[in-house]
Amino acid sequence: MSAPLIAIDRHRLSTDGQGVTTLVAFHGCPLHCRYCLNPQCLQPEGIWKSVTPEELLEEVIVDNLYFEATSGGVTFGGGEPLLRPDFIVAFFQLMKADERIHTPWRITIETSLNVAAESLQTVLPFVDELFVDIKDMNPDIYQRYTTASNQQTLHNLTVFANELIPKTIIRLPHIPNYNTPEDVVRSRQQLEATGYRRFDEFDYVK
Repeated sequence: MSAPLIAIDRHRLSTDGQGVTTLVAFHGCPLHCRYCLNPQCLQPEGIWKSVTPEELLEEVIVDNLYFEATSGGVTFGGGEPLLRPDFIVAFFQLMKADERIHTPWRITIETSLNVAAESLQTVLPFVDELFVDIKDMNPDIYQRYTTASNQQTLHNLTVFANELIPKTIIRLPHIPNYNTPEDVVRSRQQLEATGYRRFDEFDYVK
């Protein structure tokens, strides 16, 4: 089993989860967002390298002391990490079994949730925290911005609400030329009605 990456970014603090984290960014995404920060994740030549779970563990274990001292760990982003659920689970199992790691690392996922429900179900038991960037709850705004439907995202947010709510921070962006501050408020109200309580509101930069 191997997965293509666009980057591994070490020593991140307070940007991708608790403590010191290493961001592992996967190649591949179901969306084509207008202001994508990592457009190389969609380009065939954007693959930096491919790794197995074993190889990834050996790369990131160099920061084990930082992870243990700060209750940090590995954040899977991209691209869309939930396109590779089996890789993430295999990595987690290797990490848990490794005798060099005395305190299990936190596993964080940065996702749009626009993936098959089975993929989300596969990784949920092994994930400590998720950052879910919903773009906007309005289907028309979402379609214009991502060129995709948000039906699967809405399905996952609802069907897995009980499991997601304790672990999830919802990212609510104001996207210039696509949604308004009022749209952000409506998205938040819709999510609060489902039970979500942790939000990160911010402005996208074009």
